[in-house]
Parts: sequence; C-alpha cells; structure tokens
Amino acid sequence: MKKLQFLLISILSLSLQAQKKPKLVVGIVVDQMKMEYLYRYSDGFSENGFKRLMKDGYTFHNMHYNFMPTFTGPGHAAVYTGTTPSVNGIVGNEWFNKSLQKEIYCTDDESVKTIGDGSEKEGKMSPKLLQSTTITDELRLATNFKGKVIGMSLKDRGAILPAGHFANWAFWMSRKGAFISSTFYGEKLPDWVTEFNNAKPYLPYLEKGWKLRKPVSTYNESLPDENPYEGTMYKKKPFFPYDMKAMMEANDPAVIKLSPFGNNILADFAMKAIEKEELGKDDITDFLTVSFSSPDYVGHTFGPRSIEMQDTYLRLDETIADLLTYLDKNVGKNDYLIFLTADHAGAENVSQLKDNKYDVDHISSKNIEQNFSEFSQKTYGVDLVLNVSNFNLFFNKEIIKSKNLDLNKVKQTFKDFMYTQKYIKRVYTEEEILASSGKDFYLSFIANGYDPTQNGDMIFLLKPGYVEYSGVGTTHGSPYTFDTHVPCIFYGWDIPKGETHDRKEITQIAPTIAQKIKIQFPNGTQAKVLLEVLDK
Repeated sequence: MKKLQFLLISILSLSLQAQKKPKLVVGIVVDQMKMEYLYRYSDGFSENGFKRLMKDGYTFHNMHYNFMPTFTGPGHAAVYTGTTPSVNGIVGNEWFNKSLQKEIYCTDDESVKTIGDGSEKEGKMSPKLLQSTTITDELRLATNFKGKVIGMSLKDRGAILPAGHFANWAFWMSRKGAFISSTFYGEKLPDWVTEFNNAKPYLPYLEKGWKLRKPVSTYNESLPDENPYEGTMYKKKPFFPYDMKAMMEANDPAVIKLSPFGNNILADFAMKAIEKEELGKDDITDFLTVSFSSPDYVGHTFGPRSIEMQDTYLRLDETIADLLTYLDKNVGKNDYLIFLTADHAGAENVSQLKDNKYDVDHISSKNIEQNFSEFSQKTYGVDLVLNVSNFNLFFNKEIIKSKNLDLNKVKQTFKDFMYTQKYIKRVYTEEEILASSGKDFYLSFIANGYDPTQNGDMIFLLKPGYVEYSGVGTTHGSPYTFDTHVPCIFYGWDIPKGETHDRKEITQIAPTIAQKIKIQFPNGTQAKVLLEVLDK
C-alpha cells in the first residue's frame, strides 16, 4: 500500500512538474543577422554568449522567412504572430496603401501622442495596423491580463509589433537618445524609465568613442578597414577609431544607434525593466521582447564584410552573455525560456560582387519608377504609373478608366516590358498572386507577403545578387536565402539540447511557444510547430 501511495505521489509530482510554466519568456530578435555570422565570427565569441545558447539550447541551423519583402516590420510581425503579411497586414516598413491612396508606416497612429522626451511624430505609434494577434497577446489573454508583456527596441516597429495589442508597455528610442512610448500604453512613463533616461546612459559610450574590441589582426574574417564598399558614419571616414562625441555634438545622441553600444544600452534597459517591473517574480508567466537594432544600422552603412559589422557582433556576444548571467541570478537558471532569431538577414555588397566579376548591379527605386513611367508615356501617351515601392507597381485606375483601356491588357503590356529589363527575374499580376498554388517557389513567397487591399497591381522580383540600394553598405528585402536565412535558437526552461539542419519557417516560432507554455495560438497562424523542442 505504501509503495502504491509513493508511486502515485511520484506520478503526481512528475505531472505537476510537466505542467509548470516558465516564469519569464524572453524573445530576442537581432535586426539584420545572418545565420552565417554564428559560424564566421565563432572564434571571437566567448563561451558565455551565443556559444552558450547553441551548446546548451536547441539550434535550428536552417530557419528561413517564407515571404517577401524581408524587412524589419514584416519580420517582427511574422515572428510574433506566427503568420505572414498576407494575414497580419504588415506588408512593409512603409507602403503605398491603394485603398487609402497614400503612403503609410507600419506603426502609424494619429490618435495617440508621444510620452517622454521625443518629437510629436516619434510617439504617434501603436500596433493599430497589425491585423492578427501575437503570442504576447495570447499570453495576456491566457493569464486574464495578469502576466506582464513589455516590448523594447531602438526602433519603434521593433518594440511595438512584438509587444502586440495588449502589452503593458512598448518603449523605443527617440532622436534625443531617450526611451519613449505613446499614450496607447499609458499617460506617463513609469518612474524607472524616466530615471533611466535622466542618467543619459549613452554619454559614457560617446565619451569613449568606438574603438575595436580586439587587436585589428584578429579581424581576418572581414575586409580591411576603410574599404571601398563601406559607407560613412555622419560623413566621417569609415575607419577606426570613431569620435562619437564629436558626431553627437554635430547631430544628436541617437548616433549611438549606429554603433554596437545601442545594444548595450538596450540590454541595460531590459535588465532594469526586469527589476523594476518584477518580471518573472511569480508563477504567472511574463513576456519580455527585446529587439537589438544596432546591427541593422551598422550593416546598412558598412556592409556585411566590414570590420564594423564583426566588431558589432563580437560585442553583442558579450552583451548576450551579460543578459544570460543576469537572468540566471534574478529569475532563476531554469525558470526562463529564451528564443533568439532575426527579422531578416542581408545581401552581399553588390559593388564587391561586381568587382569580382559577378554580373550584377545596384539600382535605385527612383530609376525603376522612371523606367516604368517612360515606357507608359511611350506606349500610351500618358503615365499610368501611380506608385512603385517595395517591389510593387500600382496603376492609376482613374486614368486607365478615362482612356477606356483594358486593365488586363495594360498589365500584360507592362509585364512584357519588365521582362526586357536586365534586373527583373519574375513579374506577377494580382490575379496570378491570388491564384498561387504553391508550386511556383518564388510566387509562394510573394503570395505570403501579399494583401490585396494594400499591395500593388503587379509585383516584380529582382534577379539574385541585384539590390535596390546604393553601391556601399547593404540592404535586404528579397526571397533569396541571403535575406531569408536567419538564426533560431531556443534555450532555457524545458528546452532539450540539440540541433537540426532541416528547413524550418519563421512562422513556426510563435505557435511553438504557444504549445510550449500551453496557451492559445495567435489567431492568424497556420499552427505549424517545431516538434524538436516540444517532443522530449
């Protein structure tokens, strides 16, 4: 009898352990991070940052975005909604909305106001345009709004979209170097945020300037300092050391974003939020979303093969290590769950590719639109092009109607012309996109990123290697692997050690978290999960 009682108690104890949830979920998104950076820079990483996550967590080596455009807004929305822009409505960072006939920004909201030390425009932001729920929303609902959700980033969209519709707070950095929010979340900043801002945490970093973390000889994974493929930081020559204080005096404290130290400040802010908001202090799961924006600013400016980019990631490794140590001590080593991924990767610098005899080029959006408009004038005697942006072509339907033109014939005529352009790989009409069966690999990416109420009449795809950008630095946005292949690591509470090289999709992260902590799926997701971290 005693043995039976002991057995029942043991089973009950194991059952209760299995049902236990993490005290805190931390979602980390690194803006513009290739999976390949974890390999390329590995020798310079410590054992306590990225390597700790990979060694003691579960690494998905072959994680990809399954839509285009691969931009910051759509990327963050996809990670947290578990669905694509075709469902969640975030079809770009900004886009021409054909229903409204105007450009809109992904977190625009004229009904709210700035709170904190920022301009009037910087705070007119909310998740209003996000059409589906996030995993953070579902946590709030599942806990009867007792579980706290806080989102933060240097970028507004990197804070707001992950935090969802029901967040307690979302914070982002203004041009004055202060973390601000909007009246969507409250009427005044929490006192601890004001205190953090008043300390001007960017000053020590600006005083010291940006010097290489390690001897220059160790940066042999990168091109030489001051190479022809780099842009400039506030018109200063692109080589170390950078006098950031002088740049601030000439501009503003937000120069900190264009350096690794934006990551340091955000991590310090995250740790302060955990302390002051008492995240992970009880048995009701809280959720903190952290988006490190500085790598994106550095990548756009200096490019993926620059010493600046390598130094940024070596320093981010140290920042991740500090955050993990803080979580161990203040939440509990086995009481928090982390996932780390990126909102997109990034292309190689096209000028470097050209110099090495790859026949590609960089093109400007202005030149593309000019080409289309000139063709229209030549063919129809009038410009039928209303807008060209984010690989979308919008027609002026009123002019087409007034000229008694057949829209379908216009589309076919433009398609024929577009295929004569050296930089064009594929062209699809709205009808073809909406009729996609999934058999056309690149059309499936376009269909997943397409909302017929917001996107264009036609969408075009550039050839691999071509970028819509300048000749220095880099950009992103395509459905090619250099833009879609990002890291994905799960670590911490109830996560097995391991790795897989099977292809996975970014929209699997949110439903996996939902299953892991046993809450409802975000309402737009297809609910495809990562079984590797669920089946133990």
